[in-house]
Amino acid sequence: MSVSLLAACGPKKGELTSGIYLDNLDTQANPVEDFYQYACGGWMANNPLDPEHARFGTFDKLAEDNRDQMRNLIDSIVTANNATGSLAEKIAMFYNVGMDSTTLQEQGAAPIQPLLNEIANIKDREGAYQEMIALHRQGIDPYFGIFGEADFDDASMTIGWVYQTGLGMGDRDEYLKTDEVSAKHREGYLNLMSAEFALAGYDKISGLPAEALAQMVMKLETRLAKAHYDKLTNRDPYKTFHKMTTNEANAVAPNIRFNEYFPAMGVENVGKFNVAQPEYMTEVSKVLAEENLESIKAYYAWNVINTAASYLSDDFVTANFEYFGRLVSGQQQQRPRWKRVTNALNGATGEAIGQMYVAKYFPKEAKDRMVTLINNLQEAFGERIKQATWMDQATKDAALQKLGAIYVKVGYPDKWRDYSKLEVSNDSYFANILRSNRFDVDYMLSKINKPTDRDEWQMTPQTVNAYYNPTTNEICFPAGILQPPFFDLHADDAANYGAIGVVIGHEMTHGFDDQGRQYDKDGNLSDWWQPSDAENFKANAKVLADHFSAIKVLDDPETYANGELTLGENIADNGGIHLAFLAMQKAMERKQVNKEEMDGFTPEQRFFLAYANVWASNITTEQIIFLTNNDVHSLGRWRVNATLPNITEFIETWNVKEGNGMWLAPEKRAKLW
Repeated sequence: MSVSLLAACGPKKGELTSGIYLDNLDTQANPVEDFYQYACGGWMANNPLDPEHARFGTFDKLAEDNRDQMRNLIDSIVTANNATGSLAEKIAMFYNVGMDSTTLQEQGAAPIQPLLNEIANIKDREGAYQEMIALHRQGIDPYFGIFGEADFDDASMTIGWVYQTGLGMGDRDEYLKTDEVSAKHREGYLNLMSAEFALAGYDKISGLPAEALAQMVMKLETRLAKAHYDKLTNRDPYKTFHKMTTNEANAVAPNIRFNEYFPAMGVENVGKFNVAQPEYMTEVSKVLAEENLESIKAYYAWNVINTAASYLSDDFVTANFEYFGRLVSGQQQQRPRWKRVTNALNGATGEAIGQMYVAKYFPKEAKDRMVTLINNLQEAFGERIKQATWMDQATKDAALQKLGAIYVKVGYPDKWRDYSKLEVSNDSYFANILRSNRFDVDYMLSKINKPTDRDEWQMTPQTVNAYYNPTTNEICFPAGILQPPFFDLHADDAANYGAIGVVIGHEMTHGFDDQGRQYDKDGNLSDWWQPSDAENFKANAKVLADHFSAIKVLDDPETYANGELTLGENIADNGGIHLAFLAMQKAMERKQVNKEEMDGFTPEQRFFLAYANVWASNITTEQIIFLTNNDVHSLGRWRVNATLPNITEFIETWNVKEGNGMWLAPEKRAKLW
């Protein structure tokens, strides 16, 4: 039975608000020419970009509000009389050590000196190999990372994965592109390494100038970058799934010695595991055998310094900020210490804080009613699948089975993570980070060769986000996002369908986007499509990819969106809007949505205004470039102005005509879900 989710939670229908905040609008703008400016211009004017943020939008504002709530929870723990050895004592100690700026300044680079001395004392390649493992055990990942993930052949089981990492600038293109921005980033990165090698004293330990050490690391990382799979290749699950035995993997990368590596990491009898990027691992093997030993040691030392810098004295923190914050992102001011320490504590004990967060801020009835809304969206999706003219019945039947098998998670986990083995001490902030890293590494590797736990969450409850996981065929909506402007208990449901309804539909559609569609209802990588339907999907998806790739996001430097990189998210936005709009129409038929105008807007108009307002944001030029090059999500402006012209219901609702800025001819509109 379908019931109204949000109206049932708030006041009676006559008392409900429209859900549209008129101050968020720019009524001087024309909605048929620039809907983003019309729907979000007021919000952008009222929420100017502050020095702390490179981007500040509705997501970020809600995340800041949630962080304030977490601070209140943490303060209550810090000031309490906590039992010795209790989780509360660990949380309080972790926070207090991170907040003790006086001790941090006094310690300087001392917390990383033992690791740097250990690296400097490496005598041979065997020592370099063993140090790689020692660093991996502590969550520092030179060359590659290791974790447990579902077996794509049998998603009910978790196997070991090794995956390319090892680049301090994050992405291969930062090392290889020849444009002016990338060149400035490389220059800044060299300056950062030189400064922090000197701050850490590794130049004196190694006997090499800091600038020479930086050049050695840059050369080695550039070699690794050339072997990295690019972002588009990594989006293809078939290209990143290569299951091997240790003997087979040793043939690919003999100097990694996987038969020794896994036991040293605490994984016995690993069996078959996935080598996600075999060619890259071959190059890592060559690096271990060929690179100058001093270069390898400098690379390891930099991995330690770069991992630790945010948790050391202010000179390290400032140097890191000048590169990663100011140069790369355009951020003008470092965030206050309490925010940074809260983020770190959230990373170390996220579910523990989340348990307290939901107890205080998220009522159980909201969780129950959210599930009902999800059911309404699933019903709408089923109808969209049945009505699709580009699919035959066999593919439709398989799609409906997958839709019906989606596992729904809302608000918070039914079982919470055990932190009893997490160790916290008052010796140093970075030492606590390393102990947390080791705790997480052990937890992650303990999953290998065990049944996949579908009840485990990949986000904490306080996170302002949502996700779909293809290998468990699950959608998850943490409590943190279930607040205005996404989820408003006191608004008419038209706005709620446009906001959280689209988010729900978005995550459902991920199960059927260009990546998700390749997994079956059980999470296995399996082709369940009829060949002609798969070709139809690809052709329709290409329409959307080409549409976004034609968008110029910046004039100077001239920068275009990447429709291939963002394809999955753009498909999900397209599908999410269609599903939520259909669900709203059905709710209107059941008299669960006010059909009358509210604040001068019809329910259909309120739907699209609420959708657009979710993406309101201000952003720096530097961050536009960074996100366009690296993020699988389109920029907020284009999730509105490039997505909505593909939606016929939007065109009709706002009476968009040919020649208007929001117009897209019917034959050019993407026809997917």
